[in-house]
Amino acid sequence: MKPVRTLAHAMLSSVFITGAAHTLLHPEHAAKAVTDVSDRLTVATEHAAPWLPTGPVAVVRANAAVQLAGGVLLATGRLPRLASLALAATLVPTTVVGHPFWRVEDPAQRANQRNHFLKNLSLIGGLLLSAVDTQGRPGLSWRASRATERAAKKVGEARRDATRKLTGH
Repeated sequence: MKPVRTLAHAMLSSVFITGAAHTLLHPEHAAKAVTDVSDRLTVATEHAAPWLPTGPVAVVRANAAVQLAGGVLLATGRLPRLASLALAATLVPTTVVGHPFWRVEDPAQRANQRNHFLKNLSLIGGLLLSAVDTQGRPGLSWRASRATERAAKKVGEARRDATRKLTGH
């Protein structure tokens, strides 16, 4: 399964690496689409972190930087679950802001935007699967449950030992 997983990660990350690299070099087109969102983020950012750059180009470049880093991490097999989760998180606003097919009047353009929206939705689904893939190893919930069981067993044994010592049995 490892070769398939490795190939799938590389294939899944390719769209993020190429798209993010292009957006970092040419943010103008994407920046036009996020002006409304970036205005709201600027207000929030000025209060919480005034040292951060603001504006549509900064928002687009920050999103692209996360997508580039996440894509490289996923493609190289480093922190694939975290990378997948980060990519999915960046793709949600990208999809909603970048492909609002419900606002498009022209039927051909509406169909095109809907296809891009659904493609991104499919990518999010693949990324979520990748984010929960433990690669055959026990997941965090299983490990936590086993640790709880072991701790409960040790507490029970300690209780029995203490009772035996106190009662002399």
